[in-house]
Amino acid sequence: MQTAWVALAAVVLDRLLGEPRRFHPLVGFGRLASGIERALYGGPDAGAAARRGRGGAALALAVLPFLAAAWWATVQEPWIGVTAETVLLYLALGGRSLEEHARRVANALEAGALEEARRRVGDMVSRDTGAMQPEDVARAAVESVLENGNDAVFGALFWYALAGAPGVVLYRLVNTLDALWGYRTPRYVHFGWAAARLDDGLNYLPARLTALTYAALGRFACALRCWRTQGGAWESVNAGPVMAAGAGALGLKLGGPARYHGALKKRPTLGEGVAPGVADIERATALVKRGTGLWLVMLMTGASISA
Repeated sequence: MQTAWVALAAVVLDRLLGEPRRFHPLVGFGRLASGIERALYGGPDAGAAARRGRGGAALALAVLPFLAAAWWATVQEPWIGVTAETVLLYLALGGRSLEEHARRVANALEAGALEEARRRVGDMVSRDTGAMQPEDVARAAVESVLENGNDAVFGALFWYALAGAPGVVLYRLVNTLDALWGYRTPRYVHFGWAAARLDDGLNYLPARLTALTYAALGRFACALRCWRTQGGAWESVNAGPVMAAGAGALGLKLGGPARYHGALKKRPTLGEGVAPGVADIERATALVKRGTGLWLVMLMTGASISA
């Protein structure tokens, strides 16, 4: 029962407080990771195997001390352990932050401020936004909300329920390292390999549970069909099912070509229905919020049955 109550408390804290405005631990962790990268990356003559080894060592050096600290905190006096678990899970959640980012994009589109909307959606996605039209901005925002619903909410809840505070710390830190190093660029294709593969593994089950959650709360048959027929065509083994199911659940058509780092990238179509508009940004955030409530109900129900 403690797990369910801690999850509820952490979600409430996230809704009330959002992410810390100053001194966010993940921002500090990102700076630490950048320092570790500079120290361990090595010279230009390092081969692929050596670079992967250095990347694996960097991952271990960045994550293991915090993993040990999370485990240590949870084995202290009960009230200390529960407090530590609640705070760590709260810090790992980003539901309110995701909603705030999406709302800023929607507000700018509604006001006809296209340049502002492009800038705001650029805070959510890694693609080029300078030439986006309103439909492109709305599509990018909806895609980001659906994908990050898994990364910022459901994945954290899953790993907390499965492995407690150490599990959620491992998940969130690896997810952060993947965001820093998990690119298939000349610099990171080998160095970031360990972080990217571990993030894929940690997200495999949460992503599919997220996809099922979206389906259960939307157009169920359409979501499952899109997941089955389209999810595997996406470059990311986890983002594909999540976004395909979310698009189907909302009756939207997502994906398609997008520009990254100056180059047009062909992406498959996800979902069925109409192109997203500004109102669909709110529909996507509402889907994530309803899914969060469903997960909390399921955790409470499961705890009551097992008590």
